[in-house]
Formats: sequence, structure tokens, C-alpha cells
Amino acid sequence: MSTESSFTAEELKQFTGSEQFYRHGLSRNHIYTEGVQFLAERAQAYWLLDKIALHGSSKIGRERFQVWKLTVNPDCSATLTTEDGNDNVLRTEKLSYTDFPLREIALWAVRNELNGFTIMLPSEY
Repeated sequence: MSTESSFTAEELKQFTGSEQFYRHGLSRNHIYTEGVQFLAERAQAYWLLDKIALHGSSKIGRERFQVWKLTVNPDCSATLTTEDGNDNVLRTEKLSYTDFPLREIALWAVRNELNGFTIMLPSEY
């Protein structure tokens, strides 16, 4: 199986809103947008949605707005940072390896009426 992906950041620019939402399989109160579904499918990054939905931190869970930033290093290690939307870091996780095809991505998680979060691309807000 090849780890090469034809997926590019340019493809995400087409998503500026969402008419369809997807429910996270493990955290039923978390939903995500069409753009995030496209990202997860094309970049094989459902693991990133799992990290967001199953963060396990009450400090993060109390925030109504979260910014999740994944930064991939040249050696394929990465850093996943969670912020509160005001550049205050809530959590940083080092990943020893990822095959995520983009150098960086930011996803937003906004509290929804299900008492979970809606995960979206910034352009879908």
C-alpha cells in the first residue's frame, strides 16, 4: 500500500459551509462537516477526528470553541496542539509518526446542542 496521496490543501478551499453532517462513530455527540469528512477520507485521517472527539480532558471539554492544529515535521513526526481560540494552549501532544499528507492543518470544534462538538474546517464556520 502506498503512503503517497494526491490530496492537497487546495482541495479544501471548496468547502465554505455544510449541508450534511456526519456523526462520529465513537462519540455520538460529536458531528463533523462535509469538508472534514472529505479530509478524513482523502487523507486517511479518521484518527485525527478520534483524537478530537476522544480528547479525554475536562479542561478541553469545558471550552466552547477549540482550535486543533496538526503540524507535520519533515521526519514525519508531528505535533497536535489544542488551543482555546485566543492562542492559549490547552494541550500539546507529540506524535512519533504520521503519514498525514499536508504539512499543517487546523480544525475547529464548536460546542453544539447535543452537548458535544461540531468539528469543521475554518472555512466552514
